[in-house]
Amino acid sequence: MDYLNFIQSKIVFDRSELDNMLAIWRFKDQKIVFTNGCFDIIHRGHVEYLAQAASLGTQLIIGLNTDASVKRLKGTARPVQDENTRAMVLAAFGFVSRVVLFEEDTPLELIKQVQPDILVKGGDYQTEDIVGYDIVKAKGGEIVTIDLVKGYSTTNIINKMSL
Repeated sequence: MDYLNFIQSKIVFDRSELDNMLAIWRFKDQKIVFTNGCFDIIHRGHVEYLAQAASLGTQLIIGLNTDASVKRLKGTARPVQDENTRAMVLAAFGFVSRVVLFEEDTPLELIKQVQPDILVKGGDYQTEDIVGYDIVKAKGGEIVTIDLVKGYSTTNIINKMSL
C-alpha cells in the first residue's frame, strides 16, 4: 500500500469531493463526527481529544483553520507549522477520515455543509456557545465536549521553547 498517497487522499481541497464522501457515508448509515481547530503543534492533548472524538462515531472529519485564519485568531507569530504540514499530520492518524481546510474564522459554513451527527469541541467551551450548535441540534444531532488534558497546549509548548 502507498501510505503517503493514502494520507494525502484524506486531505480535502475540493468541497464537492467532500459532498460525495458524505453521501456515501450517509447511504451506509455511518455516524459522522465533526470537530475543528488550528492543531498547530500536535501534542498529547490533541491526540487524546481526537481519538475520543473519533470513538463517538464511524467517520471523523476535522475542520482545519488555514494559515490566514490562524493568524487572525492567534496573532502574526502563528501558526508555527503551515497548513499543509498540519493537515498532513492530522490525516496520518488512522482514526481521521478527512481533513478539510477552511479560510473563515469559524467553521460555520463547513458545519452547514457537513451536517454532522455529532459536533465535538473541548471542555473549555459551553455547549450552547459552540459554533454550529444550533445547526446540529436542529437536525437532531448531538453536541459533545471532551475534557482537555491538563498541561498540554500549543501555547505551553511555545512558552517552554521561549525560556
